[in-house]
Amino acid sequence: MSEISPLIKRSLVDQALEQLRLRITNGAWVVGQRLPTEPELASELGISRNTVREALRVLAFSGLIEIRQGDGSYLRAVADPLDMLQALSQCSLEQARETRHILEVEAVGLAALRRTDEDLHALSDALAVSGGHFHGELESYIACDLVFHQRLVDAAHNPTLSQLYRYFSSVVGAQLRQTLTVTPRRQEVFDRHQHLLDAIEQRDPERAKNISRQLINES
Repeated sequence: MSEISPLIKRSLVDQALEQLRLRITNGAWVVGQRLPTEPELASELGISRNTVREALRVLAFSGLIEIRQGDGSYLRAVADPLDMLQALSQCSLEQARETRHILEVEAVGLAALRRTDEDLHALSDALAVSGGHFHGELESYIACDLVFHQRLVDAAHNPTLSQLYRYFSSVVGAQLRQTLTVTPRRQEVFDRHQHLLDAIEQRDPERAKNISRQLINES
């Protein structure tokens, strides 16, 4: 009996997760709303409070809810970030480029209009570090380059864009890894990063977007 109990317990948690995810998808709660208490959910679902607690922990781990100690559970998102990451992992090279054009180019245009002096300093520092690794080990360079591009998007001062790009940066890294493995790193391509930074400093969104497009097409 003791060997079967954990299987039954996991099955109940899975069932609770399915019901809770279904309610989230169907709009039972809006983002920011407090969920019913554990005893209330246990009563509604016909399961134990411990099972509800475990299911809520899984939802919190996936980023769908936030558990505030002593206060309750609040809905953070209606789309599971883990589902998004799974979809991103299946992204083709061409799909990655298309998405970068939609997401990154527009963010760069906003960055040229909204950037602060602090943004410029952060971008300049990130580019200097990236340049120091350009001719070195590939993984180190890619990691540094991703920091620069993340700061470009952050300079748009749109938290939603920044968060989306953080999810998407793993795809950008995979794209760079694939292309830079088969084609040599060219200095003129890296130099465009400085031209891009100059355009942002000069608050020239169209030039910044054009350079961003060139970088994406060449990577």
